[in-house]
Amino acid sequence: MPPRGRIPYDLFVDTSGFFAAINTADTNHAEARAVFTRAAAEHLRVFTTNFVVAETHALLLVREGRPIALQFLRNLATSNVSLVRVTAADEAAAVAIIEQYDDTGFSYTDASSFAIMRRLGVDEALSLDRHFAQFGIRRARG
Repeated sequence: MPPRGRIPYDLFVDTSGFFAAINTADTNHAEARAVFTRAAAEHLRVFTTNFVVAETHALLLVREGRPIALQFLRNLATSNVSLVRVTAADEAAAVAIIEQYDDTGFSYTDASSFAIMRRLGVDEALSLDRHFAQFGIRRARG
């Protein structure tokens, strides 16, 4: 349950989810688009983090080029995806997660995402990253 006074969220979007939704050649493109369509139809409250935005922009810049990476940032700013900023407490929790799960190879961005999802009481993500499943997070379906 999210802390009182906080906006409750339903669905987290990870870098892999954004990338699959944007890249039409990605094998998971149709599924990722279907998740966004379902989220809109069901009025799900979708969010991501500033760390994921930075990671997604960097990935798009390298793989798809500057125009696509810039368009991602512009589209995100006018979308229904809320931005939750990683706090110092989330960062500390991320380090604790990395220490606890020493056999998984969780990235700092992934661990911070897990910490925020835990803090907000969200257990579903649009992510194709196996680390989310390893942490016990349900993969969103379209």
